[in-house]
Amino acid sequence: MREVNKAVRKKDAMELLLGKPVYTDDIAPKDCLVVKLLRSPHANAIVKEINTDKAMLVPGIEAVYTWKDIDQNQKRFTCAGQTYPEMSPYDRLLLDRHVRFVGDPVAIIAGVNEKCVDRAMKLIKPEYEVLEPLLDFHQAKDNAILVHPEENWEALCPVGADNKRNLCAHDECQDGDVDAVLASCDVVLDRTYHTKACQQAMMETFRTFCSIDTYGRLHVVSSTQIVFHCRRIIAHALGIPTSKIRVTKPRIGGGFGAKQTSVSEIYPAFVTWMTKKPSKIIYSRKESQIASSPRHEMEMHVRLGATKDGIVKAIDLHTLSNTGAYGEHGPTTVGLSGHKSIPLYGKAEAFRFVSDVVYTNHMSAGAYRGYGATQGLFAVESAVNELAEMLHMDPFVIREKNIIHEGDVMPAYYGQVNTSCTLDRCLAKVKEMIQWDEKYPMRKVGDHKVRVVGMGMAMQGSGISSVDVGSATMKVNDEGYYTLLIGAADMGTGCDTTLAQIAAEVLDCSVDDINVFGADTDISPYDSGSYASSTTYITGKAVENCALQLREKIEKLGADILGCKAEDVQFDGKKVCLADGSEGKSVSLADIATASQCGNEIELVASTTHSSPISPPPYMVGAAEIEVDLETGESHVVEYDACVDCGTPINTNLVRVQAEGGILQGIGMAMSENVTYNAQGRLYENSFLQYKIPSRMDIGHIRIAFENSYEEAGPFGAKSIGEVVINTPLPAIADALSHAAGKRFYELPITPDQVAKY
Repeated sequence: MREVNKAVRKKDAMELLLGKPVYTDDIAPKDCLVVKLLRSPHANAIVKEINTDKAMLVPGIEAVYTWKDIDQNQKRFTCAGQTYPEMSPYDRLLLDRHVRFVGDPVAIIAGVNEKCVDRAMKLIKPEYEVLEPLLDFHQAKDNAILVHPEENWEALCPVGADNKRNLCAHDECQDGDVDAVLASCDVVLDRTYHTKACQQAMMETFRTFCSIDTYGRLHVVSSTQIVFHCRRIIAHALGIPTSKIRVTKPRIGGGFGAKQTSVSEIYPAFVTWMTKKPSKIIYSRKESQIASSPRHEMEMHVRLGATKDGIVKAIDLHTLSNTGAYGEHGPTTVGLSGHKSIPLYGKAEAFRFVSDVVYTNHMSAGAYRGYGATQGLFAVESAVNELAEMLHMDPFVIREKNIIHEGDVMPAYYGQVNTSCTLDRCLAKVKEMIQWDEKYPMRKVGDHKVRVVGMGMAMQGSGISSVDVGSATMKVNDEGYYTLLIGAADMGTGCDTTLAQIAAEVLDCSVDDINVFGADTDISPYDSGSYASSTTYITGKAVENCALQLREKIEKLGADILGCKAEDVQFDGKKVCLADGSEGKSVSLADIATASQCGNEIELVASTTHSSPISPPPYMVGAAEIEVDLETGESHVVEYDACVDCGTPINTNLVRVQAEGGILQGIGMAMSENVTYNAQGRLYENSFLQYKIPSRMDIGHIRIAFENSYEEAGPFGAKSIGEVVINTPLPAIADALSHAAGKRFYELPITPDQVAKY
């Protein structure tokens, strides 16, 4: 292949490296009103009264809005960026009299500069009726304290939601008789695992600016992964038609799923719509920590049954998920905790998966890379590692006995057939890379220091089957270069480059010959958005099909110019010539482009839409080597080796960077990123001084290998890679540290004091 499976430099690399003004705040108009939010200091309260008169007297203040400016009986909405009808309940108002977590917005203040807005904010003194908060998600279901007692709460989809029971969702599914199979097993392991909420911690915080265009429409420019969903969310929040809203995305300084929720957009949109003046909101890091959309806290109860020779026969999983004050992504994340962990074990005769998602008075959770699979894989993979220890088996060996293979049916993965898989080769590769046989389980490297190893494996998906939609439009321009229009959002992943590579491969041209434009709801073809590991697999296939259609049109017009039939010519990327190889009869692409602009009825434009009935899983195996000081518990990742099956990598550099970044995030979740609340529901970790994310300086070597399968349904055999890469560090590190401590760990993060005390 010419352009695919190559290390092509990102299209925007130089502009980013040179610090060009490409991000949201860089390009915001200088005369924007500054928008800030006054936030609740209480986890559960009713705003009895709020007086804004003094705040409005501050010079430069344009407007202050409270719950009094919002109809409390209007239709509620969700900020979750999901295809309509959203699975997430409609439980929000733009400003609600009932505030449900510490940080919930109470008032919107807009002024000419930050100084006057800060001054005005201090002059607003709401009077609250403080209610008892519901903070323990174990006690939330059927509790007398209702997080959402309102009558206009609504669930659009049958996800088992019931606000009068604090249930955001409930689901049950199974295959086979789990209890009977467990009863027949030689070994049954029964364990409970807990993962806390954790932050995406992207470099660019949430930010949006808005203006009114020359046609009186609301133009929203935002750091978002979901321009089309965002438009619908704003329309619902403001009660205006979507035809009156345009949403565009500049460069994004990282998202990792956080920006699949419309965290910031609705507030400046409301200000601009009301005042008809441009406005912007820039979340501080503190706001991004206390009032955003972190990963869902989950507790997983796992029962694992196996034979004495290590064959896993049954998996019984119950997941309890804490969605917090609002239900964004609650019903959908929880499903992945079981459906992306249980299917790895292809020998299982039965499974059962039950899930409950509950409301509490904590910050609302949302989407984060891995989207629930991360939590479930920590639980199931940790259970298998403990099972291996109980049976005195090597963790690699027990997996070799049990893994899913290509061609197998996966009952726990919605009955889908495993259409492409090199998981067996990934296992073998990682075992070799980390020199497992020489290092497992522990080696002494000093008087009180040891090095320990652990491993885990993972699967994810490639888009949401029969739901996600990707589209592409391509046209030939003057002199024969191309424009590719997409609705997918490049959030630093390099999808603009990857999709251009796919098009260039079809059209036999250089990636530099393709200009990529996206995402803009007025101009781009519809795309569900950049989430669920869908972009390369779903939108990439749309791009491939679109480029094939455009190629046919180029050949057709070229044949007309040459005076022959389309089937008699071929296009080599530079020119259209006779297919039989005759010399002297050809027409260049530049001449074809020129000819299309005069007396022509063949439009050199193609547009396609693509959805997939299947979601082929990518696979990954990872192993960690950790140095541990047994006296202090201080632990340091010396080496992390991983092997990924993502089908055909479209851009070898970008998939490697994806894997390295995901592994680093997984290491943070496993070892340092902690979230704790006080008795009143206030979050302690409100800055990077308290919330510890790892950097390159905190770890040793990350090494990535690929064992490529070929997925027929993907563009040039590609599957996804964006999410699967975060999942293996959690069980691998927990397993390794258990060897050092002599005790299994069932909760993350695993901190030095936990290791040292054993």
